Amino acid sequence: MSFGLRSVTRLGLPLALLPLFGCGPERNAFAPQCPSARLIPQLADLNRFAGAGPTHDVTDLIVQARLMSVNGSCTNGDDKSLIPAKVVVSISVQRGPAMSGREADVPVFLAVTEGENVLTKQVYPVHAVFPPNVDRLTMSSPEIDIDFPVSKSKTAAAYSVIAGFQLTPDELAANRHASGS
Repeated sequence: MSFGLRSVTRLGLPLALLPLFGCGPERNAFAPQCPSARLIPQLADLNRFAGAGPTHDVTDLIVQARLMSVNGSCTNGDDKSLIPAKVVVSISVQRGPAMSGREADVPVFLAVTEGENVLTKQVYPVHAVFPPNVDRLTMSSPEIDIDFPVSKSKTAAAYSVIAGFQLTPDELAANRHASGS
């Protein structure tokens, strides 16, 4: 008697779960390959000062920021010739003594490259609002949408996404000097 009940239970449970096997992604429907994302070390720091010139005092510091990470995810879109991606940049921002007010825009760029060629570059101002008695924030940019053209011979992995701050020539020179390059 117990043998028959055990057999029915073994058969009944898989049969009861059978309708659930249709849930989820289609068979062999994997997330598409995504481009690699990276930060350029010489472009990952921003020290913006009041006044012009190569030397500055710490009291002239308006804002100091550091790119912490760049992350993204890809999905399959409706158009088979494009892979849509969403990219988010994480930033640490510090308010300097020369900042007037409690808000600052830090210019972050994203560039799409294929090999050594820059295909597109767009600057996105990331807006930082410092609450009272707070001079340092860690924040993320809003999601940035990028579409990558693909074909049977080229996946989105053929591209790279590069993130950095859009620096002035003096800011870039200071970063290069600080890193010893």
